[in-house]
Order: sequence, then structure tokens, then C-alpha cells
Amino acid sequence: MHQSVQNLISIQASIKSKLSNSIDKERIPKIIAVSKTFKIDHILPLINHGHLDYGENKVQEAIEKWKDIKINNNKINLHLIGKLQTNKVKSAVNIFDYIHSLDSEKLAKKIADEQNKQNKKLKIFIQINLGDESQKSGINKNNLLDFYNFAKNLGLNIIGTMCIPPFGEDSSKFFSEMRKLNETIDLSELSMGMSSDYLNAVDHKSTYLRIGSSIFGQRG
Repeated sequence: MHQSVQNLISIQASIKSKLSNSIDKERIPKIIAVSKTFKIDHILPLINHGHLDYGENKVQEAIEKWKDIKINNNKINLHLIGKLQTNKVKSAVNIFDYIHSLDSEKLAKKIADEQNKQNKKLKIFIQINLGDESQKSGINKNNLLDFYNFAKNLGLNIIGTMCIPPFGEDSSKFFSEMRKLNETIDLSELSMGMSSDYLNAVDHKSTYLRIGSSIFGQRG
């Protein structure tokens, strides 16, 4: 068995163990295998194992790696987890199934227009910049309700919110806040938790975990 598959199985077991005493132990979050920068031959063992959710940061890299594979396996879900530039929206709508990084009205309008042209509807997360960090994308938490209503009025399928906690700080307090924010607009999906803190995210009802290095190993 390939190492990446062993790693995935181990992560799934740790999540199941974490939830074993929980009142909602049937709630198993989906694991997005963050495959950005890895060649497709590094990812194929997971695909052959039957894993369906993969995360990429860049639109062009995703097209080059996944276009043919998605044609042959339409059950694979491709998640854009990096910042989306408006000039890449057409290609992004074409190749991705989920966008985790909606962060502006301009981008929302562009996605809505492109979805209408392509007759395709993606599942979308609003990215929130909880730490108010200038180097990170995401809307201010105080603008969430207004932004959510704006996106919904455009016809976007907003299913949840996403965050990347500030590096070096306790992620639990940010995950707890995200959970409360999600509840204020009655959304069921939460995209939070990475290799270093996914079990903390599970504690706070994350439904999508973005895990890369713990599955594939360190990037070169």
C-alpha cells in the first residue's frame, strides 16, 4: 500500500477516534487531499484507492493535472482553496466543483456571470479573514451577513465559510468563532483545519478538512 494511502487511512482513524464519544459521531468531515505542487503520479495511488476530494491552489496547475482525469472520473471533486483572480474565473468555473475562497463582491459578480454562461453551479465558501491579517485574503467578519446576502442575491450557491487561522496562534479560538459565525447565517458547511490542526477543527464541527503534507509528505 502506498504511503499516501496509509497516511489517509491513519488520519481517517484519528478523526473517527476523536468523534467516538461525540454526540454527533456520525458526522464525519470530508478530507480534501491538498495536492497542490504534487505531480499526478504522486496522487494516483489515492485516486486508485477511491478518494474523491482534492485541493489545488492555482487554476492553471489544476487544469494541466486534472482535466483528463476528471473526464474519465466524474465523481472526483476538485476544490479551489487558493485565492482566485478575476481573470481566472472562466477557467476556474470550468474545472472546479468547489471554491473555498470567495472574498469580494467583484469576484462574486464574475463567478455568477461565468456560471450563467457555462450553465454550471459551483459550491462556494466565503473566506473570512478572522485575524484581520493584511497578507491574507478574506472578508471582515463584521461584513459576513451583508456579503452573504449579496452573494445569494447573485444566485451563488453559498454552502459555508472558510478560514485560515493566524500562524503560530491557538487555532481553537478561531475555529470556535467560525462555528458561531456560520450559525448566524444558518450555513451547515465549514472549511477549516489543516495538517497541523485538523483535530482541533473536528472539535468545532468542521465539515471539510484541507490536509496536504500529512497525506503526501513535505513539499520540495
